[in-house]
Amino acid sequence: MIVGAAVVGVAASLVLTLVVGKGGDDGKRPVAAGSSASASAPQPSDTSSPHVEDTPVPSPTVSAPPDGYELRNDGEGFRIAVPEGWTRSTRASSYGMDIVDYRSGDREHRLQIYQVQEESPDASFELYLSADTAKPASFQELDLQNLDDGRFTGSRLEYLVGSISGEPDVGTWHVYDERFVAPDGKIYAIASYGPESDGSEDELGYLTTALDWFCPPDTTCDPAPDPDSAPDPGID
Repeated sequence: MIVGAAVVGVAASLVLTLVVGKGGDDGKRPVAAGSSASASAPQPSDTSSPHVEDTPVPSPTVSAPPDGYELRNDGEGFRIAVPEGWTRSTRASSYGMDIVDYRSGDREHRLQIYQVQEESPDASFELYLSADTAKPASFQELDLQNLDDGRFTGSRLEYLVGSISGEPDVGTWHVYDERFVAPDGKIYAIASYGPESDGSEDELGYLTTALDWFCPPDTTCDPAPDPDSAPDPGID
């Protein structure tokens, strides 16, 4: 899985995951991830526009994403693997590329991709988890790990939150937010959201598959490694 060296999450009203720069309650800072502080994290005020700026692409001949997934050449320039049939929308960000969301048909699962403003994944999460970044009273940190799978290094935050502005009421949301350093030297974040009621296996699977196939803009990447031969992520 891509656990890259630096990733980007939720600021004011905690949209979906922590995202730096674009408005949304997802952990990514809408107009300033957390506003005053540069706490990468999008927030849930869903003013997204359903651009159809991504294109399904043929799977590499060397390997292909798992059954049920498809590769997309996103309009923001990156490549990623997402579940088949998921729809795309974007929101403007105060830093870097637009915040991109891919959602399931029932909107109960989401992948969010954005660029992180802080100098490292650790610095981004330190700011997000600090008292300087507003979070819902229901926010509950579960785990924060440093990861390195040989392709990317970064950090992954796992947390729960009771509701996300602009998203359906699924009870408690379970979120994995990974911020990592990509091959282009920039820091990105990929966050996966889903209902806590169905366990965390789906959310983690969506995240790791997206990371395995992520390639940043203007970069040539090798096909993702065969999962059976990929090195252990080396979770600390």
